[in-house]
Amino acid sequence: MKIVVIGGTGLIGSKLIRRFAAHGHDAVAAAPNTGVNTLTGEGLDEVLTGADVVVDVSNSPSFEPAAVLEFFTTSTTNVLAAERKAGVGHHVALSIVGTERLPDNGYFAAKIAQENLITSSGVPFSLVHATQFFEFTIGIADAATTGSQVRIAPVKYQPMAGDDVADAVAKVAVGTPLNGRTEIAGPDQVRMDEFVREALSLAGDAREVVADEHATYFGSELLEGSLVPEGEAQLGHIHYADWVKGQAER
Repeated sequence: MKIVVIGGTGLIGSKLIRRFAAHGHDAVAAAPNTGVNTLTGEGLDEVLTGADVVVDVSNSPSFEPAAVLEFFTTSTTNVLAAERKAGVGHHVALSIVGTERLPDNGYFAAKIAQENLITSSGVPFSLVHATQFFEFTIGIADAATTGSQVRIAPVKYQPMAGDDVADAVAKVAVGTPLNGRTEIAGPDQVRMDEFVREALSLAGDAREVVADEHATYFGSELLEGSLVPEGEAQLGHIHYADWVKGQAER
């Protein structure tokens, strides 16, 4: 099976390429540094020739609301058009748990726009909604920092390891299109402020984490369940402390 991974040289994309190749698939990384530019369409027709599945785990280089919306709408429109031309039978996209619950969040709004393009494209599809990644924890803390304090909302939080994300996405990609979505999350549900406090402590970071119900998450105030699955979700198996230990060993 030929599987093209859009964003195949990034965090999740590179993990997917290794997994697909290990199972005997023809795994192709499509990214600007491999000659494929989804914003201009450069290289898309060539890379999708003979492709059975396309997995899109690409990300915008800018999180500014207008820029991220332009990225996801333009890129996804170009990819879907090339897929229809090539006869691709399955489009898989990685998205975020809770996108529809934070409509004033520019990034989440852009992901919703991306999903709407996919679901109306006519290409068989699967959407994988994931919770936040362990790998982004320090970045989340940085965005919430003022002075020496990190202000975090005390809401439900269920982050997961990038390896668990890749495992779940890979499984969906080689299966029958869902023509719908599935949700994935970490094995442990905690309070967001407590998780960030523990993460900074394990990293030797002296910043003070303050629980603040009005703290914003990239510009949006959070409700209790904004960032966790509402119903059943496939759970990963890697716990944060084990992930930190594994990172240190690497």
